[in-house]
Order: sequence, then structure tokens, then C-alpha cells
Amino acid sequence: MRLARSRRNAELSLLLLALVLVAAYGAIVEANMLDTVTPDFWMPAAALGAVFLGMHLVIRWLAPFADPALLPAVALLNGIGVGFLRRLDLGKAAPVERETLAVFAGTGGRQLAWTLAAVVLAAGLLVLMRDHRSVSRYAYTLGLAGIVLVMIPAVLPGRFSEINGAKLWIRVGGFSIQPGEFAKLALLVFFAYYLVRKREVLSLASRRILGIDFPRGRDLGPVVVVWLISLLVLVFEKDLGTSLLYFGMFVVTLYIATERVSWLLIGLVLFFGGAYLAYVLGGTVGGPFANFYTRAEIWLDPFAEPYDRGYQLVQGLLGLGSGGLFGTGPGAGEPLEIPEVQNDFIFAGIGEEIGLFGLTALLVTYLLIVERGLRAGLAVRDSFGKLVAGGLAFTLGLQVFVIVGGISKLIPLTGQTTPFLSAGGSSLMANWLLIAVLLRISDAARRPVTQASGPAARPAGGPPEQLHGAPTEVIRP
Repeated sequence: MRLARSRRNAELSLLLLALVLVAAYGAIVEANMLDTVTPDFWMPAAALGAVFLGMHLVIRWLAPFADPALLPAVALLNGIGVGFLRRLDLGKAAPVERETLAVFAGTGGRQLAWTLAAVVLAAGLLVLMRDHRSVSRYAYTLGLAGIVLVMIPAVLPGRFSEINGAKLWIRVGGFSIQPGEFAKLALLVFFAYYLVRKREVLSLASRRILGIDFPRGRDLGPVVVVWLISLLVLVFEKDLGTSLLYFGMFVVTLYIATERVSWLLIGLVLFFGGAYLAYVLGGTVGGPFANFYTRAEIWLDPFAEPYDRGYQLVQGLLGLGSGGLFGTGPGAGEPLEIPEVQNDFIFAGIGEEIGLFGLTALLVTYLLIVERGLRAGLAVRDSFGKLVAGGLAFTLGLQVFVIVGGISKLIPLTGQTTPFLSAGGSSLMANWLLIAVLLRISDAARRPVTQASGPAARPAGGPPEQLHGAPTEVIRP
């Protein structure tokens, strides 16, 4: 238990450092926008501190051996996101009203409330899920639920599901939710369970080409099915990012399970071939392919119509460019010139004010979370946990790549949100649930064998299989 206390104390120290940085960010924003620092500048950081410290106590109680870097890294990103959204609220208010703007008002205040809900949800998951393997009992149910959540926005009329051309939402009255954020978690659990069961079959090779073993043709069925689903998402939900996220998540999880590079090559060929086909059909046939064609055209040359279709991307690029290496300073830029800066383009808005060095620090923080997730996957003893942790870590990294690639003109724009930074409850809650699962798996990976506890969940049809030669520990109640 001494090791567990040491890790939790390290987590607490890092968490306090993150909260100091968040408070300093809020103070600098007020100094630049108000020419003074109000007595209440510390209140958002204090509210976040109470929430995150509560989560720290839950981890200390329920997952004492969990990775100590995950919570502080996420807390820093979440805190910077709340601080930047409050900065946008100050920018929208009249200059004479800025000093009296309530700390918990506007988009920043709502994000603070969503953070409380998301952390409570993550803590609840840790309470309910004492052993990550227990989730495998509901793999098929979660897989079906994930497919339903993905397809609901596609079949709804545009007025209930479409925002900025992408059909990713369910909107009823003043309430909206992005079901795809939760679908990725459910689908990943199903993918991991399925691949644990079918890993040996999918690892079989039929022929060797250029030193790479390719699978048998009859084993391509699951990949083709997921590929078709991702293309349906691309066409009917009009979003490249979500399509790439689901397909990439499955292919990489398949690669982790089988160690066959050929699956990655097949996945890349299938996805980019399908995307190119959708682009060609959008330019000739139109119909459901037209939206993707338009987005691709904007990506190819946003300056062709800089005040019309390309306006958002152009403003984002100009914001990133004007930030330079060190940025204009928190609160000293013009992020409100970028449409939807609180959602899709929050990385560009923040980048203008903290510069390339600041953005690099944020990206390194994301990289740290991904690396810690992958490390948990490598260390955990069961195959199911390895696939879930590896898949979740890769999914988070891929989502960040899709967003940063879109705003930097590396790939076409997507409707994805930046994890922990963008405004919105769906993304925040889903990603905190993702972190809770990684915490649970890292706790199992780091826990001494003699102290392991909790019911084991075996996939139906036999004991858990081993992956990469790691010993599999079966814990019976």
C-alpha cells in the first residue's frame, strides 16, 4: 500500500500544479481584457479544484494503483477549456459589463456545470465497474447500442440532427446531444470482445507479398462490414471525421489483436478508396455525396471563396498564423473572428493567444494521455483489457489528429470536438468516461497480483486468451 499512497500523492501534487496553471490563465485573461484582475478570478479554478479533488479521492479509494498522470493531464486540458470559454464570454460582453459578468454565466459557466456532471459520471463508472472485464458480459448489447446511436442522427430530419452541414446531433427543443460520442465507447468494447474471440482466425495468413503476410479472403468480412458502416456515416451523416474515427478504431484494434501490418494496409486502402469514390460521386451525381464534395473543395482551396464557403477555415488559418511562436497572450487576441470558435475551431482560437509553443504544450499533454493509455494496455494481464486500453488511447489520439488536421488544412474539416476543450456536454461526458475506463485498467495493470480483487468476466466459450505472450490472470470470486 505504500506504493499506492506514493502514486496518489504524486497525482495530488500534479493536480494542484494543474489548478495553479488554470488560475494563472484566468488571471492573465482578465489582466489583458479588463486591465485589472478582479477579486473573483480564482473562483472557476476553485470550483474545478473541488470537482477534481473529489475525483482524486474516488481514485484514491477505488483505484489506488491507477496511473497518477491521467487525472492531472485531463484536469489541465479541461481547466484551460473552461478558462478559454469564459474568455469568449468576456469578449462577447460590452466593455462596461465585463467586470460584472458573473463567473458562472455564459458558455464558460455551462461548461463548468458539464464538467461537474462528467466527473460525477466518471466517478460513478469507477464505483460500478470494479473489474474492467465485467463489461465484456454486455459486449453484444453495447455493440447493438453503439450502432443504433450512430444511425439515429442519419435517419432524423435535418432540423433535428444537422448543425453546420453535419448530421451528428439529436436536437429537441433547447436540448441537444451528440450520440456518436458515446457510441465510440460502446463499439470499442464490442470490437475488443469480438477480436479476443476471433484473434487466431484473423491472424491466419494466405499469402506473403513483399514480406507482408496478408489474411485469407474469407476473413475480410468484419473489416468490410465496418468499412461499409463508416462509408454510410460519411455519406448520410456528412462527416469525414466520425467515419474515420470509427473505421480507424476498428482497424487499429484489429492490428493490436493480430500484429498483422496487412490489416493496417487493407484498412488504409479501403478507407481512402471509399473517400475518393464519395468525392467523385459528389462532383458528378451529387445527392448525399454533395456535402462531402463541398468540404473537400473547401479543403483544396479555401481562399477561392474566402468570404463565403472558405470563411471559417481561412479565419482559423489566419488566427493560427497571427499567433506566431508565443501568441498574443491569453485574452489579447481576436478569436471571435473565427466562426464556431467555441466548438470545432477552439484549437485555432486558443492557438492565436498562446502561440505555437503553447499549442505544442497542449498537444504534448494529449500525447501523455495517449501514451499512458497504451502503457496500461501493455501492462494489463488479460487480452480484453489490452484491446480496450489500446483502442481507447488510439481513439483519443485519432480524434485530436482529425481536429488539428482539419483546422490546419491537413485534411478536410470535420464536425468533431476537441476532447476536454470544446464546449458541449456530450463530448465532455464521453471522454471522461473514457478516462475512467483507462484508470480502471491501469489500476488492474499496476496492482500487485496478491492484491487483485473483483469478479472476473470470461468471454463466452472459454477462458480469456493471451495476447503478445502476456500471462493471463483469472480471478475467481
